[in-house]
Amino acid sequence: MDVEQVTGELYALRPSEFTAARDAYVAEARRAKDKAAARAIAALRRPPLAVWAANLPARERPEEAARFLALGEALREAHRTLDGERLREAGRQRHRLVAALVRTAAALAEEAGHPVSDPVLGEVEQILHAVLARPEVAGPWAKGRLTTLPETAVGFPAVPPEPRAGARRKGPALTRDEQGKGEKAEAVKEAKAQRARAAAGEARTVLARRERERDAARETETAARTAAEEAAERLRRAEREREEAAEAAAVAERTARETGAALRTAEQALDGARDAVARAEKEVRRHGRAER
Repeated sequence: MDVEQVTGELYALRPSEFTAARDAYVAEARRAKDKAAARAIAALRRPPLAVWAANLPARERPEEAARFLALGEALREAHRTLDGERLREAGRQRHRLVAALVRTAAALAEEAGHPVSDPVLGEVEQILHAVLARPEVAGPWAKGRLTTLPETAVGFPAVPPEPRAGARRKGPALTRDEQGKGEKAEAVKEAKAQRARAAAGEARTVLARRERERDAARETETAARTAAEEAAERLRRAEREREEAAEAAAVAERTARETGAALRTAEQALDGARDAVARAEKEVRRHGRAER
């Protein structure tokens, strides 16, 4: 069995279809005595809804995904080289492309027959930021095979704002130390803003998780209530059947007693008839001898 091909097919399915299809492939591999394939496929995990939705653009819109991955490489390179200009330009593209891919993911999810809510799209946005920031997330996402929610990406280091063209300073020129303090203050401000955005994203993620847990609990409660009602109905039906059976048993017992009495009466009548026949035959024989 081609595990790579099976993996691709499974992660192209909707989350609700994943487990049954995976288990079917595992069973098929076991029937074929392919233990390695069975273990590998059984180890595949169903992606959460947000991860499935985030994977959709990578699978269905390869050109958009390629541009997004290239942006991630540019951001990481600018970060490594501390190239402020490149970071500023990539940062502007970053927010635009993330927003565009979130919209694409929402549209593709709806086309697939599984529209997603705003909290889930908030998680999709955080996943895409993680794709840009971390190669270990970008790799699986590029194949459309991301399986778990990555940790919230706090973003790239802050850089000083782009200087305004033609700006004039009043008063004496700032010393290098003063310039450094100003840049540091701006970096701290930007870092705080990034942390606030990350915290907001984490809060959205937690909210979505809590909503999923609530929905799961609601479904469990509904299923339990339905099961309890069905069990109560089965109990009522069993009690009715027991009562009917007891009544039928009582009727059968009465009928058996009556039938027994009738049988005894019939047997007595039969015995009487036999005696009468015997007497009649005896009388016939006696008259016959007398005539001779």
